[in-house]
Amino acid sequence: MTYLVVSSLADLPATVEQHGALDVLTLINVGTPVERPAVIGEDRHLFIGINDIVEPTEGMVHPDASHLDQLLEFGHRWDRKTPLAIHCFAGISRSTAAAYILACAINPDMDEQRLADELRRRAPTATPNALLVRLADEKLGRGGRMIRAVESIGRGEEAFSGTPFVLPLTLDEPVPSDPEAAEAAIRRDS
Repeated sequence: MTYLVVSSLADLPATVEQHGALDVLTLINVGTPVERPAVIGEDRHLFIGINDIVEPTEGMVHPDASHLDQLLEFGHRWDRKTPLAIHCFAGISRSTAAAYILACAINPDMDEQRLADELRRRAPTATPNALLVRLADEKLGRGGRMIRAVESIGRGEEAFSGTPFVLPLTLDEPVPSDPEAAEAAIRRDS
Protein backbone atom coordinates (compact mmCIF):
# COMPACT_ATOMS: atom_id res chain seq x y z
CA MET A 1 0.00 0.00 0.00
CA THR A 2 1.24 3.47 -0.77
CA TYR A 3 1.18 6.50 1.52
CA LEU A 4 0.83 10.25 1.93
CA VAL A 5 3.92 12.41 2.20
CA VAL A 6 3.71 15.89 3.71
CA SER A 7 6.12 18.77 3.25
CA SER A 8 6.54 22.51 3.11
CA LEU A 9 6.55 24.43 -0.16
CA ALA A 10 10.33 24.74 0.05
CA ASP A 11 10.75 20.97 0.48
CA LEU A 12 8.21 20.00 -2.22
CA PRO A 13 10.63 19.37 -5.14
CA ALA A 14 12.97 17.17 -3.08
CA THR A 15 10.03 15.35 -1.44
CA VAL A 16 8.41 14.56 -4.79
CA GLU A 17 11.72 13.30 -6.16
CA GLN A 18 12.65 11.26 -3.08
CA HIS A 19 9.27 9.52 -2.84
CA GLY A 20 8.46 9.25 -6.55
CA ALA A 21 5.15 11.08 -6.12
CA LEU A 22 3.14 11.75 -9.27
CA ASP A 23 0.25 13.61 -7.58
CA VAL A 24 0.43 16.83 -5.56
CA LEU A 25 -2.12 18.55 -3.35
CA THR A 26 -1.32 22.21 -2.61
CA LEU A 27 -3.12 24.11 0.17
CA ILE A 28 -1.70 27.61 0.23
CA ASN A 29 -2.68 31.28 0.12
CA VAL A 30 -4.20 32.49 -3.13
CA GLY A 31 -1.52 34.15 -5.25
CA THR A 32 1.42 32.27 -3.73
CA PRO A 33 3.67 31.14 -6.58
CA VAL A 34 3.96 27.36 -6.64
CA GLU A 35 6.22 25.80 -9.24
CA ARG A 36 4.84 22.36 -9.99
CA PRO A 37 7.63 19.76 -10.21
CA ALA A 38 8.18 18.72 -13.84
CA VAL A 39 7.13 15.09 -13.18
CA ILE A 40 3.68 16.20 -11.98
CA GLY A 41 1.09 16.57 -14.74
CA GLU A 42 -1.29 19.50 -14.53
CA ASP A 43 -4.22 17.11 -14.15
CA ARG A 44 -2.49 15.48 -11.17
CA HIS A 45 -2.03 18.71 -9.21
CA LEU A 46 -4.79 20.32 -7.16
CA PHE A 47 -4.25 23.88 -5.91
CA ILE A 48 -6.62 24.89 -3.10
CA GLY A 49 -6.20 28.59 -2.34
CA ILE A 50 -6.93 29.06 1.37
CA ASN A 51 -5.34 30.94 4.23
CA ASP A 52 -4.33 29.11 7.39
CA ILE A 53 -7.16 30.47 9.53
CA VAL A 54 -9.90 28.79 11.55
CA GLU A 55 -12.67 31.39 11.22
CA PRO A 56 -13.71 33.94 8.62
CA THR A 57 -11.36 36.92 8.56
CA GLU A 58 -11.80 39.91 6.27
CA GLY A 59 -9.47 39.85 3.30
CA MET A 60 -8.61 36.17 3.75
CA VAL A 61 -10.00 32.92 2.38
CA HIS A 62 -11.02 30.50 5.12
CA PRO A 63 -11.41 26.79 4.44
CA ASP A 64 -15.03 25.90 3.66
CA ALA A 65 -17.10 22.93 2.49
CA SER A 66 -16.27 23.54 -1.18
CA HIS A 67 -12.54 23.33 -0.45
CA LEU A 68 -13.07 20.14 1.55
CA ASP A 69 -15.09 18.64 -1.32
CA GLN A 70 -12.24 19.40 -3.75
CA LEU A 71 -9.72 17.82 -1.38
CA LEU A 72 -11.80 14.66 -0.90
CA GLU A 73 -12.57 14.29 -4.61
CA PHE A 74 -8.86 14.62 -5.47
CA GLY A 75 -7.96 12.06 -2.81
CA HIS A 76 -10.50 9.58 -4.11
CA ARG A 77 -9.31 10.15 -7.70
CA TRP A 78 -5.68 9.46 -6.70
CA ASP A 79 -4.77 5.98 -8.00
CA ARG A 80 -2.54 5.07 -5.00
CA LYS A 81 0.15 3.59 -7.25
CA THR A 82 2.64 6.21 -6.06
CA PRO A 83 2.64 8.40 -2.94
CA LEU A 84 0.50 11.53 -2.84
CA ALA A 85 2.53 14.62 -1.90
CA ILE A 86 0.64 17.18 0.19
CA HIS A 87 2.08 20.57 1.04
CA CYS A 88 1.25 23.99 2.36
CA PHE A 89 3.64 26.86 2.99
CA ALA A 90 5.27 25.49 6.14
CA GLY A 91 4.13 21.85 6.16
CA ILE A 92 2.62 22.33 9.63
CA SER A 93 -1.12 23.11 9.53
CA ARG A 94 -3.12 22.93 6.29
CA SER A 95 -1.12 20.04 4.85
CA THR A 96 -1.14 17.99 8.07
CA ALA A 97 -4.91 18.48 8.34
CA ALA A 98 -5.34 17.39 4.71
CA ALA A 99 -3.22 14.26 5.24
CA TYR A 100 -5.16 13.35 8.39
CA ILE A 101 -8.47 13.93 6.58
CA LEU A 102 -7.50 11.89 3.52
CA ALA A 103 -6.24 8.97 5.61
CA CYS A 104 -9.59 8.93 7.43
CA ALA A 105 -11.58 9.28 4.18
CA ILE A 106 -9.65 6.59 2.30
CA ASN A 107 -9.79 4.16 5.23
CA PRO A 108 -13.23 4.57 6.85
CA ASP A 109 -12.30 2.05 9.58
CA MET A 110 -9.26 4.10 10.62
CA ASP A 111 -9.22 4.83 14.34
CA GLU A 112 -9.09 8.61 14.54
CA GLN A 113 -7.14 8.72 17.81
CA ARG A 114 -4.51 6.18 16.74
CA LEU A 115 -4.03 8.13 13.51
CA ALA A 116 -3.69 11.45 15.37
CA ASP A 117 -1.17 9.86 17.73
CA GLU A 118 0.80 8.51 14.76
CA LEU A 119 0.66 11.94 13.10
CA ARG A 120 2.13 13.51 16.24
CA ARG A 121 4.85 10.83 16.46
CA ARG A 122 5.89 11.39 12.85
CA ALA A 123 5.47 15.18 12.85
CA PRO A 124 6.27 16.85 16.19
CA THR A 125 5.53 20.29 14.65
CA ALA A 126 2.12 19.34 13.20
CA THR A 127 -0.80 21.56 14.20
CA PRO A 128 -3.60 20.43 11.86
CA ASN A 129 -5.93 23.24 10.82
CA ALA A 130 -8.89 22.85 13.18
CA LEU A 131 -11.47 24.24 10.75
CA LEU A 132 -10.53 21.76 8.01
CA VAL A 133 -10.68 18.91 10.52
CA ARG A 134 -14.04 20.11 11.86
CA LEU A 135 -15.50 20.30 8.33
CA ALA A 136 -14.19 16.82 7.51
CA ASP A 137 -15.44 15.29 10.74
CA GLU A 138 -18.96 16.43 9.89
CA LYS A 139 -18.77 15.47 6.19
CA LEU A 140 -17.32 12.02 6.94
CA GLY A 141 -19.82 11.37 9.75
CA ARG A 142 -17.13 10.82 12.38
CA GLY A 143 -19.25 12.14 15.27
CA GLY A 144 -16.60 14.51 16.62
CA ARG A 145 -13.92 11.81 16.93
CA MET A 146 -11.58 13.50 14.43
CA ILE A 147 -11.95 16.82 16.24
CA ARG A 148 -11.30 15.30 19.68
CA ALA A 149 -8.33 13.27 18.42
CA VAL A 150 -6.62 16.31 16.88
CA GLU A 151 -7.37 18.39 19.98
CA SER A 152 -5.82 15.65 22.13
CA ILE A 153 -2.43 15.89 20.41
CA GLY A 154 -2.38 19.66 20.96
CA ARG A 155 -0.32 22.26 19.25
CA GLY A 156 2.92 21.05 17.71
CA GLU A 157 6.40 22.25 18.55
CA GLU A 158 7.16 25.79 17.41
CA ALA A 159 8.91 25.85 14.05
CA PHE A 160 9.17 28.01 10.95
CA SER A 161 8.86 24.90 8.79
CA GLY A 162 8.01 21.27 9.40
CA THR A 163 10.23 18.36 8.38
CA PRO A 164 8.78 16.22 5.56
CA PHE A 165 7.14 13.04 6.83
CA VAL A 166 5.17 10.03 5.67
CA LEU A 167 1.66 9.24 6.92
CA PRO A 168 0.46 5.68 6.21
CA LEU A 169 -3.07 4.92 5.05
CA THR A 170 -3.37 2.02 7.48
CA LEU A 171 -2.11 1.44 11.00
CA ASP A 172 -2.89 -2.30 11.04
CA GLU A 173 0.70 -3.39 10.68
CA PRO A 174 3.38 -2.75 13.31
CA VAL A 175 5.18 0.53 12.75
CA PRO A 176 8.89 0.66 13.67
CA SER A 177 9.65 3.23 16.37
CA ASP A 178 12.41 4.83 14.29
CA PRO A 179 10.74 7.24 11.81
CA GLU A 180 13.31 6.58 9.06
CA ALA A 181 12.88 2.81 9.39
CA ALA A 182 9.09 3.22 9.41
CA GLU A 183 9.16 5.27 6.23
CA ALA A 184 11.53 2.80 4.57
CA ALA A 185 9.17 -0.08 5.51
CA ILE A 186 6.16 1.76 4.09
CA ARG A 187 8.00 2.52 0.84
CA ARG A 188 9.18 -1.11 0.62
CA ASP A 189 5.62 -2.44 1.12
CA SER A 190 4.04 -0.12 -1.44
